[in-house]
Amino acid sequence: MNPKMKELREKAMKLPLEPGVYLMHNAKNEIIYIGKAKKLKNRVSQYFGSQNNHNEKTKRMVFNVDYFEYVITDSEFEALVLEASLIKQYKPKYNILLKDDKGYSYIKISNERYPRITEEKKPDDSGEFIGPYKSSYYVKTAVDQAVKIFKLPTCTRKFPEDFGKGRPCLNFHIKQCCGLCRGKISQEEYGEIISEATAFLKQGGTLSVKELEQEMLEASENLEFERAARIRDRIAAVKRMSDKQKVVAAEVKEQDVIALFSDGNDGCFQVFRFTNGTLFDRETFTIKELGDEDAAFSEFVLQYYTIRNRIPQNITIDRELEDKESLERWLTEKSGRRVYMFAPQKGERKHLVTMCKNNAAEVLAQSKNSQGRYYSALKELGELLGMKKVPSYIESYDISNLAGTENVAGMIVFENGRPLKSAYRKFKIKSFEGQDDFASMNEVLTRRFEEYRKLKDTNEGFGRLPDLILLDGGKGQISAVRPVLESMGIDVPLFGMVKDDKHKTRAITDGTGEIELKSFRSSYTLVSDIQEEVHRFAIGYHHQRRSRNAFKSSLTDIEGIGQTRAKNLLKYFGTIKNIREAELVELENAPSMNRNAAQAVYNYFHDTDKD
Repeated sequence: MNPKMKELREKAMKLPLEPGVYLMHNAKNEIIYIGKAKKLKNRVSQYFGSQNNHNEKTKRMVFNVDYFEYVITDSEFEALVLEASLIKQYKPKYNILLKDDKGYSYIKISNERYPRITEEKKPDDSGEFIGPYKSSYYVKTAVDQAVKIFKLPTCTRKFPEDFGKGRPCLNFHIKQCCGLCRGKISQEEYGEIISEATAFLKQGGTLSVKELEQEMLEASENLEFERAARIRDRIAAVKRMSDKQKVVAAEVKEQDVIALFSDGNDGCFQVFRFTNGTLFDRETFTIKELGDEDAAFSEFVLQYYTIRNRIPQNITIDRELEDKESLERWLTEKSGRRVYMFAPQKGERKHLVTMCKNNAAEVLAQSKNSQGRYYSALKELGELLGMKKVPSYIESYDISNLAGTENVAGMIVFENGRPLKSAYRKFKIKSFEGQDDFASMNEVLTRRFEEYRKLKDTNEGFGRLPDLILLDGGKGQISAVRPVLESMGIDVPLFGMVKDDKHKTRAITDGTGEIELKSFRSSYTLVSDIQEEVHRFAIGYHHQRRSRNAFKSSLTDIEGIGQTRAKNLLKYFGTIKNIREAELVELENAPSMNRNAAQAVYNYFHDTDKD
């Protein structure tokens, strides 16, 4: 804890209940955080009260505060403007700081005998360059369209040097490449294709279609029917591509869509930018240790439009913001026209927000070796269970036995929504005989967290605490395990997975009530997968134990025959029946056998009544 906490709180409690900006300084007199507040006293005093509700980033910031200063403003709006200006000036460590590293992009038509069309960052003397464009997304999309429409080669072959060398690639066979490598297209004809593709890139779809239609008419009049057919196909391809670009935003032609996906610690902002109803740019910003989501969202909007000149009239966001009016006013004054921020609840714009958020989830998930759909399911599950962070590391347990015999348990782990089989563990119940699933679950969790106490410094295997524990069972299993966690001081959310009459996942319980899952599709699928997997693993271990004991009751009962010889005999002869029917010499020649062992096996099956 900060040794100056009491002093800082006393000073904070003397602040006025007026709007303003506060600046946190460390002992080196560096500004480490700048914030705004409607009421300075209420906001600043929160930092120096109880630390229980603060995230780790805020706790670290507070720990490093040596003193703070403040500026009173006439309104919340003035506080916001001052905050933006000061953050830009001082770049404090604990504020969200976005780098304007978005360089220009170009479309290149190389000056080779058989030119290529590519996306480039810098122009040079190796070809014709179209641009510059601020949006790399637009350039990449345009190049991809031109390549597909005009069936240009994307392979690494060099032309004309590689004409006729090797077969055409898959793209030719699926009609996505003109097959230049075959050497059957003249330089003049290929030059015409490149000219048409360049016109498409420079003029856009509508103008290039008109020119292509004129060329098709001329070719037809000159009885060049094959050429006319090729141009007809290109026109159709351009129109199809144009239709695909009209996927979005018929309702609002010009807008930015901003969405945030957070796993409770890190966050990813995604910005979709639309003009004329078409997505022309998208940007992604990943923020480590995000902190409070709503505060971070407001700060992101402020920072983003500080580094971007273009501000659309409509900004669609994924949540209601407390300071939305101040942000709208700041954006309006900055852009010189009225700007509206809107958090849709349904309709087309809500669909865009969802799509934007899903893309943010995918980016964040990939940064953590997962996939967006898994991360979305984990976030939904965490919210259902009232967790503060996404449960990325989940342990699940199940008991398996047959009338109290071969009593075992299985532990599985799901990391980032997928099975982590290297972390699976098996338990043989040791503390009692007979069937008692509750006592079995108690023993297993006790042993598991006793191992945690020994290995917690490693943060690996049993030394790692899960974010969530799911037991295959209901109130009884929860009641059996919760005292274990409490007595050991283990603070991990604990829930049971409840099945219906058809042994399908129905709900999750904390021991006092149930949370129905079926209306929450993503989390329902995830929990169902976990429950099925832990049951499969536990029952598989149970069957393994039973088979081993059945095996042990026959061959390993023979004097001189241990597990290794028994396995080798069964592998060599295939079945117990074949071993029983084998001659003594055959038994002697089996792997790892000698005369005495062979004689013992032969006598067991022929001189006793044990068969």
